[in-house]
Amino acid sequence: MMVRLNPQRVDHRNHNTPILYDREIDDFAQKVLADYRPELLREPGTISFQHFIESYLEMKLDVMDLYSDDPDRPVLAMTVFKRSRVKIFDRENECIKKITVPARTVVIDNAVMEPGREALALFSGMHEGGHITMHWPVFTGETYDGEDVYPDYEYDGELESVVCCSRENIEINRTPKKLRTAKEWREHQADYFAAAITMPNATFKTFVINLLRECGFYKRSITLGKDGDLDILAEEILPDAISETYGVSKRAARIKLKKTGFVLNTQ
Repeated sequence: MMVRLNPQRVDHRNHNTPILYDREIDDFAQKVLADYRPELLREPGTISFQHFIESYLEMKLDVMDLYSDDPDRPVLAMTVFKRSRVKIFDRENECIKKITVPARTVVIDNAVMEPGREALALFSGMHEGGHITMHWPVFTGETYDGEDVYPDYEYDGELESVVCCSRENIEINRTPKKLRTAKEWREHQADYFAAAITMPNATFKTFVINLLRECGFYKRSITLGKDGDLDILAEEILPDAISETYGVSKRAARIKLKKTGFVLNTQ
């Protein structure tokens, strides 16, 4: 059985959205890894989102041509918590249609699974893993202990059973001060979880420190804009090495470097 989130604070009026600090998500991701593959907390490596979703979370994983009503916001992945009808693009008949997707299904868009987009597929899959491990009660109405059902609060809208995630929901460095809605907070939480579990602090910090020392840099952080060579180290060399080892994109690596304080913007 997967490790369940047990948040100390829950916003009941906003679909049971957990109220979490980033450090709490880091701690939770570490507990999940300790239960799933503890070796990833000892040695840097790439997690398999397919195995994590299917074997650990016990969800079905499918690949389809997902359809979005907004062409500027294509859906990269979705999680179906309860049996639902979803829109897809039927390539054979060149039309949009609705199909029934069974409960407990994660769907990744075909375009995300194309060769050369492995890093995006990894982060998309683990982003959905964040929704599953942290937001199950949001989309099912269950309590976080998985046994009872929350009483009927006056929710802001009907309880949804599907979460759809576009590119703007994945691998985006959100500023918490700018988050307004419960949905925005949930997307931030899922995104932060994806980074925390693919690049766990238990190995990431030591990995980066060793890389810096190998490059002859012995300070704790690099401030961008002060030295061209150090900018290359921070924005190219480190992200390249992190991407190769953890399987994430360079963008995700750069965000993690800033989140952990290894790279600072010029004040």
